[in-house]
Amino acid sequence: MQFRGGLIAPPPCTINAGAKIDVDFGSRVGIKKVDGVNYRQAIDYHLDCEPGARPWELRLTLKGNGTAFDGAALQSNKADLGIRVYQNDEPFVIYSSISIDPSSPPRLEAVPVSRPGATLTEGAFFATATLLAEFF
Repeated sequence: MQFRGGLIAPPPCTINAGAKIDVDFGSRVGIKKVDGVNYRQAIDYHLDCEPGARPWELRLTLKGNGTAFDGAALQSNKADLGIRVYQNDEPFVIYSSISIDPSSPPRLEAVPVSRPGATLTEGAFFATATLLAEFF
């Protein structure tokens, strides 16, 4: 028996030319108004994928530290506060992947959420994540 084949690499794909994506909720987020609805912001990003010779499928993956209370919320530096991410109005569960069309990427949004029953404290907050685009 003889086995043979050819290996090919997927075409390159970048998000925002490798630059950081910044979502600013402002400095006036009311601690009693964080409810997963108020302060929802669009995540402005741009995919740049070179066309390939073969029909590759593209997927997006959201990576980061999640909260213990919401599978689609990134843990912030503040106790009991997370940032929930949506893709086309559906929660984007952390470390899950979604197949997308690079010519029509999903709308991404973020909104602050709190642990049910928690009392938030004043102060600046931040959370970080990685948005990964890869062909498969």
